[in-house]
Amino acid sequence: MEPIVVTADAEEFTCNAYLVVGDATTLVDAGTMPGVENVVGEALAEADADGLDRVVLTHQHRDHVGELDAVVDRFDPKVLAYADHPHRDVALEDGDEVLVGGEACEVVHTPGHADDHVSLVGDERLYSGDSVVYDDGAFSDGSFGRTDMAGQSRERLIESLHDVLDRLPDSVAAMFPGHGGVYRAADGPDTVREVIERATERAERREPKYPDE
Repeated sequence: MEPIVVTADAEEFTCNAYLVVGDATTLVDAGTMPGVENVVGEALAEADADGLDRVVLTHQHRDHVGELDAVVDRFDPKVLAYADHPHRDVALEDGDEVLVGGEACEVVHTPGHADDHVSLVGDERLYSGDSVVYDDGAFSDGSFGRTDMAGQSRERLIESLHDVLDRLPDSVAAMFPGHGGVYRAADGPDTVREVIERATERAERREPKYPDE
């Protein structure tokens, strides 16, 4: 089943939180949209799913975990995260395999934007969090996570983007990022790999991502 962006109607700043129904029904990130647990519940009922099995966190910036308490209180899912968290049930490590819906995804540790950042690489889909996105206020066809705030590192992010490219199957046809639009190769001019390569080249220029800030 196609991932559902359960924060699509948010009126405040939030990440994209993806509900993926399948053998292991999964929410990738929780976002900060009040009432997101109700949207998840409605989507589960519409899909005739038994419940929410797990939440996988790409990282723990507030826009990705702000409503995690509400989601856990409503559905009691297992929480999988790289860094410690009061709700964490499973500690993720680089190279782990996790089911996202019905797709086995490799956990790739991708710090730079956040020390605990992970991306989830399947055979068909990439859940890239904030490491790489398709469109944002800086670029419209391949961009990288910001690295200008305390604790962030452009150099480490560049290494992470290369790690994703090294472990990305050519069969991956869609990228589900933490912000901006979903990119599907079937709808655009580039493969997912080409989008990430373009984002990496831009990051490697070492120029400010938002020069006016």
